[in-house]
Amino acid sequence: MPSYAFETVDVFTDRRFGGNPLAVFTDARGMSDAEMQALAAEMNLSETTFVLPPENPAHTARVRIFHRTAEMPFAGHPNVGTACVLARQGRDRDGVLLFEEIAGLVEVKVERDGKGTVTGATIAAPQPLSIGIQLSVEGIAACAGLAPDDMATGAHKPLQASVGVPFVLAEVKAEALAQALPDVVAFRAIEAAHPALERRLSLFLYARDGARIRARMFAPLAGTWEDPATGSASATLAALLLSLDGGDEARFELTQGVEMGRPSLLKLTARRGEDGIRATVGGGCVPVLRGEALL
Repeated sequence: MPSYAFETVDVFTDRRFGGNPLAVFTDARGMSDAEMQALAAEMNLSETTFVLPPENPAHTARVRIFHRTAEMPFAGHPNVGTACVLARQGRDRDGVLLFEEIAGLVEVKVERDGKGTVTGATIAAPQPLSIGIQLSVEGIAACAGLAPDDMATGAHKPLQASVGVPFVLAEVKAEALAQALPDVVAFRAIEAAHPALERRLSLFLYARDGARIRARMFAPLAGTWEDPATGSASATLAALLLSLDGGDEARFELTQGVEMGRPSLLKLTARRGEDGIRATVGGGCVPVLRGEALL
């Protein structure tokens, strides 16, 4: 019976049992797709990663990301957490790791303290900002268990956007954010009414105060009732806000997971480039558990 080693880490935090937990299988050679999906469901975390040899030897690894029910083309906290685990094994090159993923090549820069201990990482999203369909205020408010008047639409109406994986981004009034509660019936109705969503409705709600942002993310149809830290959505939001605000560069600090008792801090940048607006997301990462799975 083959065994596969894994480690768990808490991402976008500087202390255990905060942030977003992640399981990393550091050598997934020999695993089938079905086994990876089954292990991700068994771990019951927002995502689980599986590390494989890269197709291009100049890169660090091929990384596959699964949530409870499907594979992801890209995600934020899985990249930060996987990079920290591999860097602690000495697999970075001058503090940089390059991950091959479905959405493209992801560059990760590792952060170390004065003693050389890995403390976190910053990732560059693999794609520039793209904006998809706009959705109704009433429909998205219903998904979040809120009233239409709780939504803030001065900057934009609810819309789909991506820097590697799509999210629906919606601004809400600050006092409404803590009251949000996903309504599965409303989620199903919106998903069914909009084929362009491609059966993916992950709702990222946020309230903004200048460069400081509070957020929550719900994806109940994919098995994630609420996510304590969503790096890919946060990076998408940073890119969207720069596109709306104007300018060449912007920086933000985003907190998430507070309502879940797992506070997270994400540091975001967005910059205009030749191919569009690019974003990065970074934060801390701490080790929690080690073990093995028997298959």
